[in-house]
Amino acid sequence: MDTAKLQLAAQRYREAEAALDAARADLRAEAVAALQQDPKRGDQSEVVRITGWTREQIRTIMKTAGGLSDEMTTPAP
Repeated sequence: MDTAKLQLAAQRYREAEAALDAARADLRAEAVAALQQDPKRGDQSEVVRITGWTREQIRTIMKTAGGLSDEMTTPAP
């Protein structure tokens, strides 16, 4: 059985997966950095628009990064 094409496809898949993981980490880091620099009203909405993430995802990322206080991560009633 000739597996050269299968091996190539598997290697390309692993490389693409690694690139995606790196891009996701970069995007998280840049989102955190953007929200930590001189925070003002509407910043979170802008990050949501650019990233396509939900506000809840942004809050989770920021809380994990230690970037928002509890009162900023608690949704309003």
